[in-house]
Amino acid sequence: MSQGQSGTPVLILKEGSSESKGRDAQRNNIFAAKLIAEIVKTSLGPRGMDKMLVDTLGDVTITNDGATILKEIDVQHPAAKMVVEISKTTDNEVGDGTTSAVVLAGSLLDNAEDLIRENVHPTIVVDGYRKAAAKALQILDKIAIPVPPTDRKWLIKVAKTSMASKLISKESDYLAALCTDALLAVAEKVGDDYRVDIDDVKVEKKPGSGLRQTELVKGIILDKEVVHAGMPKRVEAAKIALINSPLEIEKTEFDAKININDPSQIKQFLDEENSMLKTMVDKITDTGANVVICQKGIDDIAQHYLAKANVLAVRRVKESDMTKLAKATGGRVVTNLEDLTEKDLGKAQLVEERKVEEDKWVFIEGAKNPKSTTILVRGATQRVTDEAERSMHDALMVVKDVIEHPFVVVGGGAPEAELSYQLRDWANSLSGREQLAVQKYADAMESIPLTLAENAGMDPIDTQVELRSKHGQGKKWYGANVLAGKVGDMEAEEVFEPEAVKQQIIKSATEAASMILRIDDVIASSKMKAPPMPPGGAGGGGMGGMGGGMED
Repeated sequence: MSQGQSGTPVLILKEGSSESKGRDAQRNNIFAAKLIAEIVKTSLGPRGMDKMLVDTLGDVTITNDGATILKEIDVQHPAAKMVVEISKTTDNEVGDGTTSAVVLAGSLLDNAEDLIRENVHPTIVVDGYRKAAAKALQILDKIAIPVPPTDRKWLIKVAKTSMASKLISKESDYLAALCTDALLAVAEKVGDDYRVDIDDVKVEKKPGSGLRQTELVKGIILDKEVVHAGMPKRVEAAKIALINSPLEIEKTEFDAKININDPSQIKQFLDEENSMLKTMVDKITDTGANVVICQKGIDDIAQHYLAKANVLAVRRVKESDMTKLAKATGGRVVTNLEDLTEKDLGKAQLVEERKVEEDKWVFIEGAKNPKSTTILVRGATQRVTDEAERSMHDALMVVKDVIEHPFVVVGGGAPEAELSYQLRDWANSLSGREQLAVQKYADAMESIPLTLAENAGMDPIDTQVELRSKHGQGKKWYGANVLAGKVGDMEAEEVFEPEAVKQQIIKSATEAASMILRIDDVIASSKMKAPPMPPGGAGGGGMGGMGGGMED
């Protein structure tokens, strides 16, 4: 609101709107983003702690996966939401490194704040950061180690590193091999490169026995049971019909009346229905199919005829599973029964119903072309199984990253410490205030190995000094060896991570920090008159008159 020439007030914003400008707005945004980084910071690395998240219904999630933590907590502050988005993109793109991306973004903002306090203009800081990020990516390319894309030994090392910071680390030898084998089975060569579709590896989970019982099935597991008790529970040399239409008589769309004058007409009517269903079943069995997987329902009478024909049938299977089955067995999903021919049938060595805990599931194994595999994750309790499934997702994604972009770097914060060292060196060749921004970027890079060290109870100052001296001596793979509680050569420890993950962390953290730094004005429109809030239920949102009206 400002005064017009005649002294009358001029209203620009709606009444009740709030605006914070300049330094206030910036301080507020940076503070909010740093708070998000603080939340996940303690969960970084093999010595990181887990978070217990309880939602409004009382459901509990226990995890140390950055993306999951931030997805589960309802973040209100608009600047904090931007930081949550980086963890989401990192998760979607490369699958791992979500916590690191958030910690780095928080540290970049923290360091930028020092410069802004000294009257360095935010735009200069942003430009310096952008240059530093571009230089960091160049250095990363130079120090990355090329690996053969389908070398099982290397892929297992990468998967083990990803699992080291997770709850499943104690079984990482066994589980890393499972992840690697599952992906090598579905990797396809395109020209000189390999492509992996992560959807080709289905992850099913079932609590009950220990993590060690997790198994890899070269085929598909359907969480359904065989529809009829009279059907065989095991079919070898299966020929599978994949059907996407109901094996039922369709009801008419409008009310139809049938006038019956004679009891025999009822019988005739029912017989007609039966014979229609029998024709459907005959159509399937004539092609030589001995397994039917149906996406829709199967009528009781059709079930009876299928059981008589000794066919194993499963109904109401998810569409995504149908697609995977088609891929794995080489069959075709048929929408119209009339079109079904012997050519459309998929092949598998074995289709069998097995009891998994209290449920019965159908396993389709030894598929003709196992371009689709399933990992059945087991764990002692529901919570452990859920977290194991999330960890398997991260491990699968890092193996995929290396198959598609076959370069790795050493883990344990070593590449970040090396980048920090080389960026500091490079900053000396720059002039003006950008030099300060690049130096701050280098400082922020160190936050990763230092956070790892701190979470392991190591002294951050000693660690920083030692890391700088080792990297100054040209020992580029020295990082925080948190299991031994000292700075050490991480290459000797066989800790490897995909270069693609590091690239993504640098890109997304720099972009998010730059975006937040450029904001100098926050205008929050007033909320609609909401019903009065229950006491104590005001949500963790409005920081300094923000939060309001800024939800997605």
